[in-house]
Amino acid sequence: MKAPNKIAHIGIAVRSLDQVLPFYTEQLGLTLLGTEEVASEQVRVAFLAIGESRIELLEPLSAESPIAKFMEKRGEGIHHIALDVDDVEARLATLKERGVPLIHEKPKDGAHHARIGFLHPKAANGVLYELCQYPQDADRTE
Repeated sequence: MKAPNKIAHIGIAVRSLDQVLPFYTEQLGLTLLGTEEVASEQVRVAFLAIGESRIELLEPLSAESPIAKFMEKRGEGIHHIALDVDDVEARLATLKERGVPLIHEKPKDGAHHARIGFLHPKAANGVLYELCQYPQDADRTE
């Protein structure tokens, strides 16, 4: 199996995008690329450019959101590391065959028109990894 292409983004759980964005844009000097809602995950996300990767801020839209549940247990902070891969469906199938615990066995829709799937944190010593496959014509830095 080919290695992932790069770290696509680091996801950070926050209670309010409006409250934290000034730190990232004004204090760290990062460029806000945009915000969007991801209905499948019940979150509003903001993407900030940093080199060839991004920081993804995640604000829950409901108490049932996985991000809201994460923050109940752990508070705000790093939620996941996303890896840019070429074929998320094949990679998830291979990982499943190898006995790697998965949250998603099949890809679902994510931000920026990506197809995504999460590995269970117990697969990687408590680190939650997201696999992202972007459309071929997408600029992966936006």
